[in-house]
Amino acid sequence: MQRSLRLMAIRASSPSLLRASVCMAPRMVSAPTTRFFSVSPMKFNAKKDETSNGKEESAEPAEKDATSELSEVDQLKAKLAEKDQEVTLLKDRYLRSVADFRNLQETTKREIQKARDFALQKFARDLLESLDNFGHALSAVKDETLAANKEVSQLYDGVEMTKNIFEKTLVRHGISKIDPVDERFDPNRHEATFEVPQPDKEPGTVFHVQQPGYELNGRVLRAAKVGVVKGTE
Repeated sequence: MQRSLRLMAIRASSPSLLRASVCMAPRMVSAPTTRFFSVSPMKFNAKKDETSNGKEESAEPAEKDATSELSEVDQLKAKLAEKDQEVTLLKDRYLRSVADFRNLQETTKREIQKARDFALQKFARDLLESLDNFGHALSAVKDETLAANKEVSQLYDGVEMTKNIFEKTLVRHGISKIDPVDERFDPNRHEATFEVPQPDKEPGTVFHVQQPGYELNGRVLRAAKVGVVKGTE
């Protein structure tokens, strides 16, 4: 704005001076200069090397990451295999524990049943002497005495009935009599007191029972005392 006012004042005052200034004005204007920048090959190569080095450096961490991922996978596989072994071991221990527990249950049941079956063992052994006395009393009476004396005969019948009831009571509680006449001698159930050769019997056969034996639920309380046939030499 100030420049235009100044030009107008100069034009009004001196037209010739204005023309001179107008003619000289184009000489004072200078054209803009363009500068061209050149990049040296060394700098370009350096930048290229830097770029390539950057790529190589970026490739190395990628390889390291892949290697680390592989190592982590291997570690996970190893841990999984270890856990599988632990599971197999624990399963085997569990099955063994179950089997041992079941065996313990069966053994306990058998022991309880044995305890029940043989709870009367000691008491039954004490009763055997009384049962033997019944037999001794009955065997002491002769047939002639029974035929001659009615009272003795009645007493004999009463004692025999008591003995039979006593034996039946023992049988109900699992106590049975061992009377092995004409059976093979069994050292687990019989006790040989004497041997006599007999031609009409096989050697090793029981031909006489001196004292009967008893067993409780298959277990021998007392072996029977017997006479055995002797073999011929």
